Amino acid sequence: MKELSVVIPVMNELGNIEPMIRALSDALQGLDYEVVFVDDGSSDGTQKEIMRCADDKVKLVELRKNYGQSTAMTAGIDHATGKYIALLDGDLQNDPSDIPGMLEKLKAEDWDVVAGNRKDRKDGALLRKLPSNIANAIIRRMTGVYIKDYGCTLKVFKREIAEELGLYGEMHRFIPVLAAMQGARITQVDVKHHARQFGKSKYGLTRTFRVMADLITMVFFRKYIQKPMHLFGTIGFISFGIGVIINLYLLVLKIMGRDIWGKPMLILGLLLLLGGIQFITIGILAEVSVRTYFESQNKKTYTVRRVFNGKQQPMAQPS
Repeated sequence: MKELSVVIPVMNELGNIEPMIRALSDALQGLDYEVVFVDDGSSDGTQKEIMRCADDKVKLVELRKNYGQSTAMTAGIDHATGKYIALLDGDLQNDPSDIPGMLEKLKAEDWDVVAGNRKDRKDGALLRKLPSNIANAIIRRMTGVYIKDYGCTLKVFKREIAEELGLYGEMHRFIPVLAAMQGARITQVDVKHHARQFGKSKYGLTRTFRVMADLITMVFFRKYIQKPMHLFGTIGFISFGIGVIINLYLLVLKIMGRDIWGKPMLILGLLLLLGGIQFITIGILAEVSVRTYFESQNKKTYTVRRVFNGKQQPMAQPS
């Protein structure tokens, strides 16, 4: 097993491959490492460039088509053999020279994840920095995981944490939240950031809206994955209760001889009543689904960091 695997998803990064391999070689001298490039459907000859520049430390995982960055990261982690895993973008904006310090901090202080924070970011203020800062603030507020820079790909993990991230869709931005759901201890360090020299950025303003959509899923998984009835049941009972109160009020008016037919309040009361029943029903079905998810795959609803037996050394436990 290697000490470190550096996983790098790439798509159409032809000009960055050779300088990336050279920068990694210079930065990681003295470490037993491998570099796992994952080609995510490149059409510019990136694959051939990786094979041309590769030495005995470079591995290429070529995907059949473009699946997206999260899936590419998962493929890279699955093919990595290192005890520790670093994630790095293929655009050379993050600096490989930061990796040894992050790895040392992780090992020396027993962190599970060391995340990078782009201190002096070299991106456009309007289209990149502003949407990113807004998204970071919302994610911190809604998830309770206080990382300054969710958009920085550069992170170093213990292998067991990386393997259990469960990246789907475009969830790579929420890696700190996914790690925190496993009980991982996370810290962050300032890292260098460079302007892009080669290739074209794959990010734009529309990505902010996709991040917001994924955030809803992330908040649910963070807070309610083991207790969905607490969310849907609470909403359902509040809605049902308000609906009952409105309808009782209208019933009293009807008994007093008032005409209530066609009133907006009548429609609201019925909607709240039916909506409450539906939310409660969804909560019950979600509870059944969660139990099926855990029990059918023999998954545990908890993770154990380590077990200490007397004077023996603590032993890490599988999730």
